[in-house]
Formats: sequence, C-alpha cells, structure tokens
Amino acid sequence: MARPHYRHHTRPTQLVWCLLLITHAAAGILLLALSLIATALSAIWVGLPLLATLTRLLRGHAHTHRRMLGHHLADGPVPPPPYRRLTDTRLSTQVTTLLTDPATRRDYIWLAANSTAGLILAALPLVLLTHGLLALAHTYTWRYAPSFYALQPVTTQADAWPSLITGALLLTLAYIATPAALHTYIRLNRRLLAPTEHDRLTARVAHLATSRAHTIDAQASEVRRIERDLHDGAQARLVALGMSLGLAEETLTRDPATAHRLLTEARETTRQALTELRDLVRGIHPPVLVERGLDGALRALALTHHTPVDVDIDLPGRPPGPVESAAYFAVAELLTNTAKHAHATRAWVHINHGRDRMVLTVGDDGHGGLDPDSGTGLTGIRRRLAAFDGHMHTTSPPGGPTVITMELPCALAPEPQDPPHPPTDRPRAHPSTAQP
Repeated sequence: MARPHYRHHTRPTQLVWCLLLITHAAAGILLLALSLIATALSAIWVGLPLLATLTRLLRGHAHTHRRMLGHHLADGPVPPPPYRRLTDTRLSTQVTTLLTDPATRRDYIWLAANSTAGLILAALPLVLLTHGLLALAHTYTWRYAPSFYALQPVTTQADAWPSLITGALLLTLAYIATPAALHTYIRLNRRLLAPTEHDRLTARVAHLATSRAHTIDAQASEVRRIERDLHDGAQARLVALGMSLGLAEETLTRDPATAHRLLTEARETTRQALTELRDLVRGIHPPVLVERGLDGALRALALTHHTPVDVDIDLPGRPPGPVESAAYFAVAELLTNTAKHAHATRAWVHINHGRDRMVLTVGDDGHGGLDPDSGTGLTGIRRRLAAFDGHMHTTSPPGGPTVITMELPCALAPEPQDPPHPPTDRPRAHPSTAQP
C-alpha cells in the first residue's frame, strides 16, 4: 500500500481530532464487548440475532471511521472493501454470510486493534498535554493541598519549582508527539480498513466483467439501431427511388410531363436518402471528429446548439480515437438533455488533461434537481465511460446549477505539426557579372 499523504492541520485541531477519535474508539470498545458476549451466547443460539445486528452496526461504525480518516488524508475517505450482500432473509444464512465474509473479519480485527493500540495512540498527546499543564499548575497549587514531587513532600516554593521543568518537557513532548501519534494512528487504521490487494483485484475483475457486458449490449443495441434506420430510412427511400425511375422510364415516350415529375421526385428522394445516410454516419462517428479532433468537433456542436454554450478546452494533444469518440458523444448527450429538460439560458463545457486523466465538465444554469438514476441517458453515458475505466459525478441542487464531471484515463498523443519549410537558396550572382 502506498504511503499516505496527510492534510495539514494545526496542533489545536489535531488535539481536537484526538479527542474525537478517543470518543469513537470508546464506542468501539462497547461494540467489541457486546460482540464478544453475543459470540458466547451463540453457542445456545440466543446470541445469533444479536450478533447479526452488531455486525451490521460494525459495518456502519467502520464506514463512519473511514469518512473521519478522509479529513486527514489528501486522497479523501478510505474506500470500503467489497462486503458480501445479504440476499437471504433466513437468520442462519445471514449469520453464516457475515461471519465468513473476509471484509467483516477484517472489520473485527480493526475493532480490536482500534480499541487497544488505536486508543493509546489517540490518547497519548492529550495525556502528555494534561500532565504538562498539571505540572505547571503544581508550582502554584501546592499551597492548597498536600502534594509530592519525586516522592518527596513539597513544603516550600523551592520544592515546587522543579515541576516547572517537568511541565515544560511534557508540553514540548506533546507538541512534538501530537502529529506523529495522529499520523501513526491514521496509517494503522487505513491499513486495516482499506481494501486489500486481493479485494481490489476482485472488484476490478467484477467491474471489467460488468463494463464488458454493458459494452456488448450497447454495441448490439447500436447495430440494431443502424439496421432499423437503414431499413426504415435510406432503404425505403432507395426502393421508392427505383420505383420512380421505373415509372419515369415507362412514361418517358408517351407522357414526358409525368416522366419529368417522376424524375423530380426521384431527385428529391435521392437528396433525402443522402441526408439520412449522412445523419446515420454522423451518429456512428462524426467526420468532423476525425478531421478536427475533439476540440473542433465540440465547438462545431456548440454552434448548432439551441442554448448558448461556452467551450473551454485545454488539451496539449489528441486522446485515442475510442476515448475521443466516447467523450464527444457523452458531451453531446448531456447538452441534448440540457436543451430538453434544464430550461437553461447558458451552458458550458470545460475540458483539461492532467495526471493521465482527461476531465470533462458540462454544466448549465437551469433549474437543477437532476436525479442521476432517473433516466436512461445518464446511465448510458455512465456505461460508455465505464468501458474505458472512467466515471461520472453529478451535482445538481434544486434551483441549479447542474454540473456533471466526467473523468477518462488516457494518454494524449502530440498534435502533428507541419514540417518546417526548407530555406530556399537564392541564386548567387556570378563573379564576372557582379556589380561593382
């Protein structure tokens, strides 16, 4: 596991977090004690319902702790491991599923470690600070109560002054040890709560299998759409074109006016068929995307959109063709949704690239309230991005604005540059013809 990067917090903030973590660990101690009691009672089947309930509470307790760790880690909250789902309603099956789940066993290991070593690490800075302050206060409070220092009774002010040195040393040690203890606590909990390498590989395989199935379904749906469009559109018009030409051929000699009308209809049918074929090809892969890249294609799309669209694209190169196509159609679908449902007066598209990821942001100033799970459009975009290991995040509060951020891992190929023109050598004058 990579070394974590921490967010900067001041010493008082770190001490407050230590107090919160102690409180959370104390709740974990109670949960651990109840789990041990439920495990002992399970021998007579009395503790099974309690154990199942406590295991569910443990998952919520661990998930809350992952979010708390996210306030200290630069990468955000710790991702949860893949828990096994409880699909069966029978108690014995649920308990068996919970107890045989590797992620649940790791949660219990974390609970035991956090209730002991984690509690000590979180309490260490506060213990040092408290004892340091008490040692400093001892130089004044010795007058009001019998006290001892270094196992000797303190009867005069001179006897109390050494506690000032002890207090200063403890406060210095607390100042130095606070970030170290807190970071050690975070590293310990992160290692126990984060998914293992096996969990990540399993989740990755499941994600790839799901995205592959979605891609195959999308490709099959796209093939059926193309077949339907060809059958109902261009093919029907070509059949009509053939019939018009046949009738024109039959009536050409005996009724030239009718033949001329039929030829005119055939020409119009040809124009409509070509238009439908161009639209069909544009829906498969727009020619402007091949010729001008993602930047030019999206700017051309923005010019034809009903809502004014601001386009800001900063790409030092071109992404691979499939990624470029997925990004184009995702933005086009979102802009179409904006025109249909958002009632917006302005939309924007921002695209940049960094850390081998292309980030696309599409937003509008509409009424907001977009539910990312409400329609098939966003689901289709999410599946299109998942085929390239990308993901989408939606922010749409009621009243707007709606901002949708998409990320696609990709490397950019440098833009081809025109070769420099070779310098033209001007003919030199012959020495015998040179001007004086």
